[in-house]
Amino acid sequence: MTISHRTVGTGPHKVIALHDWFGTAAGWGAFLDHLDGERFSYAFLDYRGYGERAEVAGEFTLAEIAADALALADQLGWQQFSLIGHSMGGKAAQRVLAEAPERVRKLVGVAPVPASAYVLEGEAYGLFHGAAAQPANRRAILDLVTGQRATGVWLDSMTAQSVATSRPEAVQAYLEDWTTQDFADRIAGAKLPVKVFVGEHDLALTPEAMQGTWLTHYPAAELEVLANSGHYPMYEIPVAFATTLEAFLGS
Repeated sequence: MTISHRTVGTGPHKVIALHDWFGTAAGWGAFLDHLDGERFSYAFLDYRGYGERAEVAGEFTLAEIAADALALADQLGWQQFSLIGHSMGGKAAQRVLAEAPERVRKLVGVAPVPASAYVLEGEAYGLFHGAAAQPANRRAILDLVTGQRATGVWLDSMTAQSVATSRPEAVQAYLEDWTTQDFADRIAGAKLPVKVFVGEHDLALTPEAMQGTWLTHYPAAELEVLANSGHYPMYEIPVAFATTLEAFLGS
């Protein structure tokens, strides 16, 4: 199966980017316009049930995303590559690492879900589990994770984009998987270079949450808190985020 994807750049450092629960390969905002295509080659993957692969059948799991990411790397002829994972994509990127540690050069988590279970309780459980069927829930989540600072126009646009580019059954299945899967024991202690970015206004995936997960799991991990951003730095501070991301990848 040929895996459709979006590419940016033709540089020697290969990078696979995995999007968030509400996103797609195209859903990285103006950030895409500021990447250095001479130093890096980026491949942005759509998950099954999303974007250009919305009609591709699947089980809609992290394991499936990891298998598709590795198949895409093979398709591109990339034996080694770095990984960027945003939110749910951060957990999927760690699953790639668990499956093929020798192929991963560097790992970047952007407001990333940890490899351990991410337990939703109380109102959060109902909010997230209703998001597949209720656009209003998706909008409320987007508002929460950006610190309730974004304009209504942006929230409406992001919500509409999410609804239009994802299948509800895929959204629901991925949620069940990324909140319950725990494979921290498979990646804990990995010594590759790891960078974790969180926005100072993200009310869900906070620096404290990273200290107890990502920075505990990876001995070489470093954490950067992004000023003036919430959960979506690729939209909120695209130039600054592209600059600091590529400084790490290129170091």
